[in-house]
Amino acid sequence: MAKKTYVIDTSVFLSDANALYRFKNNDIVIPIKVLEEIDKHKKRQDSVGFNARLIIKHLDELRTKGSLHKGLRLGKGMGILRVAKASSDLPKDLDFNVPDHQILSVAVHESLQNEKRKVIVVSRDINMRVIADSLGLVSEDYETNSIVEDKDKVYEGFAEVLVDDEFIERFYDHEEMVLEESMVKEKLYPNQFLLLISSSNPKKSAICRFSDHKSPLKPINVKEYSKSWGVVPRNKEQTFAYDLLFDDDVPLVSLIGRAGSGKTLMAIAAGLEQTVGFGERKYKKIVVSRPVQPMGKDIGFLPGTMEEKMLPWLMPIHDNLEFILGNKNQIKSYFEKGQIEVEAITYIRGRSISNAFMIVDEAQNLTAHELKTIITRVGHGTKLVLTGDIQQIDNSYVDAVSNGLTHAVEKFKSYNIAGHVSLKKGERSKLATLAAEIL
Repeated sequence: MAKKTYVIDTSVFLSDANALYRFKNNDIVIPIKVLEEIDKHKKRQDSVGFNARLIIKHLDELRTKGSLHKGLRLGKGMGILRVAKASSDLPKDLDFNVPDHQILSVAVHESLQNEKRKVIVVSRDINMRVIADSLGLVSEDYETNSIVEDKDKVYEGFAEVLVDDEFIERFYDHEEMVLEESMVKEKLYPNQFLLLISSSNPKKSAICRFSDHKSPLKPINVKEYSKSWGVVPRNKEQTFAYDLLFDDDVPLVSLIGRAGSGKTLMAIAAGLEQTVGFGERKYKKIVVSRPVQPMGKDIGFLPGTMEEKMLPWLMPIHDNLEFILGNKNQIKSYFEKGQIEVEAITYIRGRSISNAFMIVDEAQNLTAHELKTIITRVGHGTKLVLTGDIQQIDNSYVDAVSNGLTHAVEKFKSYNIAGHVSLKKGERSKLATLAAEIL
């Protein structure tokens, strides 16, 4: 296979600092403008800043082994890395002072210098790829960080299984029924929810939770979760969510759903029930956090306490608390007593959060690295709930198949300590549901 030359954009390195080593034996060209842009991000205290510092470190180590200007081999069986200056080989229509255009000028120059070699621009920036294509260049998205091929293939935590009438009847008679591997066509995962459908009568069905092909199917007691702080499951997916949220043996729960599907509301209701409720108090506090990066500056720039700094990002949480409790003074009391705590993801590294019901909302805006940092902070007796909508991403460095939430769902689906539910229906209001569908 003929070698290619990849011209790498800034966005690639800011999403994956190890991108240098992802192109096998092909050559890599880094426009010098990319290095300048990376430098601007190195002081950030998030994954983007981490990647910026790491790629600079990689390049500094490489320059001791050769010349970045002349080119050096990245390793055995790998291609040549070279840093190139901007070129004047650009159409007059494009403003050379625009950083993206300077980066593209390098790709244009490379293609003109060696017409027999395929030159490919790699960028996470959609507009960069569009302009590259307009210049007659081949452009590609950087997909190495993608955990699945397509967003429609993300694990949903639910499956339908055809069984005979007798199987369903025995299940309803409270017999311990085992779903043998020979009875299903697709691979099932621990804590996956199943709709058992009669092969002879489709109207006869039952819902349950799967563990493995040697353990009995777990019935779902709808009444057990029928009312938690006034929040009632309105569909089977919400019932599945409650089944996981109240299960002590499942310390990691992920809920994916569009706006209005009830994912955050149910997580908060379940947290309140198990923290300050009238029943068994399994946790000492509720810890709530959301990514702040998409909104602009680091919260350290904002005045006030942590709660005051985080307030703009946590308003949806406050809205849900007010809906459930109906009393602002009670909400304030929970915060003052430390029963509800706000945590900035920016400063979570180094912490160990124990005996808490922890909710990370809008987790689709986290990178895989950021989410790993959060999960590794979970201490003894803590339940972690991740909520988000992979169709609604504000972080320009991730997408539906590369974000941290999708990574967590796919990486943990084979382990019995984790459970996942995809919520399909909107339950906020008829207007909100319709808007989500048609707008």
